[in-house]
Amino acid sequence: MSVCYQFAEKPHYRLLQLTDCHLLADADGDYQQIKPYLHLKALLSTFKIQAFDALILTGDLTQDHSLASYQLLAALLHDWPSPVFYLPGNHDDPSLMAQAFGQPPFVAATTLQAHSWCWLLLNTKGPTPAGEFCHARLLELATTLSNTSTPLWLFCHHHPLPIGAAIDLHGLEQPQPLMDLLSKNAQVKGLAHGHCHYAYQMQHPAGFAIVGCPATSVQFTLSADWQTVDQGPQGCIWNFAADGSVQWEFIRL
Repeated sequence: MSVCYQFAEKPHYRLLQLTDCHLLADADGDYQQIKPYLHLKALLSTFKIQAFDALILTGDLTQDHSLASYQLLAALLHDWPSPVFYLPGNHDDPSLMAQAFGQPPFVAATTLQAHSWCWLLLNTKGPTPAGEFCHARLLELATTLSNTSTPLWLFCHHHPLPIGAAIDLHGLEQPQPLMDLLSKNAQVKGLAHGHCHYAYQMQHPAGFAIVGCPATSVQFTLSADWQTVDQGPQGCIWNFAADGSVQWEFIRL
């Protein structure tokens, strides 16, 4: 059952999305020829002074599946000035996340409700690196959508449609039921995800947007084989207005 967080009424909301941090137990540890902890620390230090209503972490926060890696993240965010929400990626261990993120500013909510918007955090973690959105998850989402009339945006880890890169081997499996459900609900304005280590945006034929958030670690190239490139830590800033409009900006240091 989803836990709901209620935001105060405002004319607009500003959210920061970060994803695919791939932290290790050692703050000086290497991932794909970079130090992911230092990348993330630099990005957080730069944007901490800006006013956000929430920080949303969309998975693959760890690379080595260790409690210590999550504890490093919790320490970095211990005085973050807004609520921090999170969802699991294929590398993540939800039980370790709950253990490390048990104190504010972390909030274990998956439904974020405002006067003019609703944001849903979907769990697409499966038994393999690929994503899974099983029948039970689909039914729960269908119920939530039927009870929500405000504009709605979804966040998850896995990408629902191919982007033409090696990561497509581990995208969301059998995405059509989810796409069909979203297409039938006009209040759904878009879906944002991580996993691809690549910034892009596209329009689904049903009218909602699909947005890939770049990684705080390294980016993947649009190639059939696995290639990474260090372009500095990146993320996405979201602006949701009370009139139902939404804007986003990809950021990098």
